[in-house]
Amino acid sequence: MLRSVRIAKRAIDIAVGGLGLVLTAPLMPIIAAAIYIESPGPVLFRQRRAGSLRSASTHNGKRELKFDEFEMHKFRTMIVDAEAKTGVVVAGSDDPRITRVGKFLRKSRLDELPQFWDVLRGKMSIVGPRPERPELLRDLSYAIPLFEERMRDVKPGITGLAQISLGYTGSIPEGSEIGKLAATLQNPWQLEETKGSLADDMRIKLLYDLAYTASLERFDTFLRTELGIIFKTPLVMLKMTQGR
Repeated sequence: MLRSVRIAKRAIDIAVGGLGLVLTAPLMPIIAAAIYIESPGPVLFRQRRAGSLRSASTHNGKRELKFDEFEMHKFRTMIVDAEAKTGVVVAGSDDPRITRVGKFLRKSRLDELPQFWDVLRGKMSIVGPRPERPELLRDLSYAIPLFEERMRDVKPGITGLAQISLGYTGSIPEGSEIGKLAATLQNPWQLEETKGSLADDMRIKLLYDLAYTASLERFDTFLRTELGIIFKTPLVMLKMTQGR
């Protein structure tokens, strides 16, 4: 990443992150109360996530990846101790562990508001690829070639090109342009048992993440892409809330 891009990106993070905390501060007690009333317990959820890729190597045929791991904050959208019986799994759109309030928070992306603090403390950026669980990211890197490259020399973001273009888990929206290419981009080996798998959604998400990281190679494309994503994000959140 260019030095000028790195400096400008951090300046945008501080400005937008600080403003975001100030503007959304009145909402946070309301969200916290709604979460607790439906499902008593902690309203904030902290989880280890993988940040920037530090190194990737192969030893004795085994892929070894090292990421800058950090603790990410979100509003809790699931029942307390949701993974006690299931272990580490990615939540689906109809996951029974998600509360009613949680469904709304996920759909509107309001569960991500506490991450403005993660941006200000330098662990995340306003715009960037979404951070995955370290355990899941390693598995996905085996299943999807170059998947780990989406995080090389870039911090994970609250929003991003994939987030404003795809569904919550990376699913292709109906009627979208990329949907016309779904048959060639998803399930590349045409295995019946893998149709609709998480890896398919992640392959699509990877395309958007790599396109974003490519924009960081020039200052003009970075600025145009970065500001465009930031300004479009509230509109996308509003459309999701209204069910469109």
